[in-house]
Amino acid sequence: MQSHHLPVEPFFVRHRDVKLFTIVGVAAVLWLVAYNVIQPLADWLTYGLLGLAVTSQLGQSIAFFLYDVPKILLLLTGMVFAIGIVRTFFSPERTRALLGGKREGVGNVLAALLGIVTPFCSCSAVPLFIGFVESGIPLGVTFSFLIAAPTINEVAIVLLYGLFGWRIAGLYIASGLVIAIVAGAIIGRLKLERYVEDFVWKMQRAKGSFEEHLTWSDRIERAWDSVKEIVAKVWPYVIVGIAVGAGIHGYVPESALVTIMGRDAWWSVPAAVLLGIPLYSNAAGVIPIVSALIEKGASLGTVLAFMMSVVGLSLPEVIILRRVLKPQLIAVFVGVVACAIMITGYLFNIVIR
Repeated sequence: MQSHHLPVEPFFVRHRDVKLFTIVGVAAVLWLVAYNVIQPLADWLTYGLLGLAVTSQLGQSIAFFLYDVPKILLLLTGMVFAIGIVRTFFSPERTRALLGGKREGVGNVLAALLGIVTPFCSCSAVPLFIGFVESGIPLGVTFSFLIAAPTINEVAIVLLYGLFGWRIAGLYIASGLVIAIVAGAIIGRLKLERYVEDFVWKMQRAKGSFEEHLTWSDRIERAWDSVKEIVAKVWPYVIVGIAVGAGIHGYVPESALVTIMGRDAWWSVPAAVLLGIPLYSNAAGVIPIVSALIEKGASLGTVLAFMMSVVGLSLPEVIILRRVLKPQLIAVFVGVVACAIMITGYLFNIVIR
């Protein structure tokens, strides 16, 4: 009886794989078609159906909103699905194993790269930190991961690509990696282990970590679950952020933003970072505003410094990390990352004209 039923499951698995791959292929074609009709559809709705003038402030704002909302949501869905597939190869257990035994330097670089693709949110900061410490990963390497993971996230990459193209998205990724690597290396060199709460060092390493073996069907389903979870969380921020951006795009005078956030105002970068640190938002809410600010003449370095301070130094993460870090180490963490972001902002303003 047992041998009689052996072929059934492999056939079922293969059939399931083919079905899921077909669905993904059809969805990709529909995605491309939808993405290419957004611009003409937004223009028709604004200037044809609603009859607004192309040169009017209201018309420009509504066209901006009707184009950017579906475009960003489509990009978000596609990129989160692709990154979700990649993330299935990097569980927290596997990440700790890859970083275990790595020296500072190489470890900082590897930790920052892994931070991009490893699942991370503010609520997971404490267990990840404890797990890394238990695995013997150096403190500086751990911070490179903790800085890169929230700062360089898939939502930010998608939105920057959709609004500015690969050049700016690539610069954002590169600058985030440099910040994570350098800040982690500095924290490691300062030998601040005494400012980690004592109970962290006393915890025993977990035994027998379970490592899942996933099929491609499992990976596709996990990626789709990520799409549903992330898009469900951020779509209100996307709409609100783009609505604010549309208002700036249509109504805020260009001269005002050039004066306040232009590259000639030397104080604008540190002011943007100091303003961003206590704020709580995410990339979905802040990047559409960044786009509108840049279109109106604000300098790229200044607005990216603001964005990275909001996303990379979020107040909830700092509060949660207080459970495992003493105030002195938190102050060093915030100060080093803030300085690195400011330097990056100035460099962007100098290099990109």
